[in-house]
Amino acid sequence: MSDETTGATVLAVDDEPDLAELYRVYLDSAYDVRVATGGEAALERMDASVDVVLLDRRMPDLSGHEVLSAMREAGYDARVAMLTAVEPDVDIVDMPFDDYKTKPVTKEDLLTLVEVLLHRAEFDEHSQEFFALASKKAALEAAGTTGTEEYEEIIERMEAVRDRVDDTLDHLSARDAFVEVPGGVT
Repeated sequence: MSDETTGATVLAVDDEPDLAELYRVYLDSAYDVRVATGGEAALERMDASVDVVLLDRRMPDLSGHEVLSAMREAGYDARVAMLTAVEPDVDIVDMPFDDYKTKPVTKEDLLTLVEVLLHRAEFDEHSQEFFALASKKAALEAAGTTGTEEYEEIIERMEAVRDRVDDTLDHLSARDAFVEVPGGVT
């Protein structure tokens, strides 16, 4: 694991307690892992410190879709992977999750999934920072204040952020190249 991914908090949600505990065992050495064995419990254990949610789709109290909707409505921006025995269908198109994996998954699958989701989050942060800087640059250019020290600082910061975005994209491309995509494009 890279230093960027350690210390992250993962919420593993599955109505099968043994499976939820297995996810904890798989991930515990690299992440702070919380376990919930149902939708209501997941919402109780969810807070802003959760970085990744591994969410079962079929649970007796609340479905994974209902839990996901409640999390998004509450403003949580954690990366969410549906981790389920349910084969994907067109109903997933409008669900606001980041990845979809069909059970069973291996320890390596789970570790890779969490790492990729954390890197995607990192990419999002860097890209948002880049676009904020680009907006400031454009405003300074529109105001005709391009010859200032502040303008040059923005240019330098944009280059540094662009390098981080490129590095993250390269890392994601390398990791995603080895992740099987179910029902891939033919």
